[in-house]
Amino acid sequence: MIPSKSTASPLPWLLLLLSVTTGLVDAISVLGLGKVFTANMTGNIVFLGFAAAGTPGFRIAPYLAAIASFMIGALVAGRVGKHHAGLPLRRWLMVAALVEAALLWIASGVAVGFDVASQSPGYKVFAIIALTGLAMGFRNATIRQLKVPDLTTTVLTLTITGLAADSSLAGGANPNWVRRVGSITAIFLGAAIGAWFVTHGGLVLPLLLAGFLVLAGTLACMMHPAASE
Repeated sequence: MIPSKSTASPLPWLLLLLSVTTGLVDAISVLGLGKVFTANMTGNIVFLGFAAAGTPGFRIAPYLAAIASFMIGALVAGRVGKHHAGLPLRRWLMVAALVEAALLWIASGVAVGFDVASQSPGYKVFAIIALTGLAMGFRNATIRQLKVPDLTTTVLTLTITGLAADSSLAGGANPNWVRRVGSITAIFLGAAIGAWFVTHGGLVLPLLLAGFLVLAGTLACMMHPAASE
């Protein structure tokens, strides 16, 4: 997608909205599924190390389930991306949005009757981990292939590093600082909203909301005048 001189690409705005949904999913998984990440994997590797050392409160199985489902989602997205090479970008993004929203909404259906406090029934924990892990793996692989600077939608370590290392205080020119701050703010906002939903009503509504934002945001992006270019 190449913006015209008169119309800027809507893609960065879509990626910021997707960053909000990352915060939602992190709140759902960490607060609702027992300290497991399904939107990014760094935390799971650390927690897996804790579990391997026998640290109380950490179990190996949920982290392995999250990592495996995330990798499967990324693998499928990689194949989808190769299939869409040379085709209009908006078609590829729409397929990705439909897949992600469908998985999140199925997870929402599974979450009906799930009790966060007691983590029961136990099979629903793994079902929701698998579904959200697939969705986030698919998302990450898709965004990775787009290669939009400073908008990975899930990981902020390099974004925060760049914000400091490229700042005027470090002798830099502050490149993309608005985009970087926007990405940080979006995930923060999503996490706060998700935490409120999870602590006040469980997992169903935040999963529904995450899927809606993904699909509605992508549709809005596709309808933008620059999307056809």
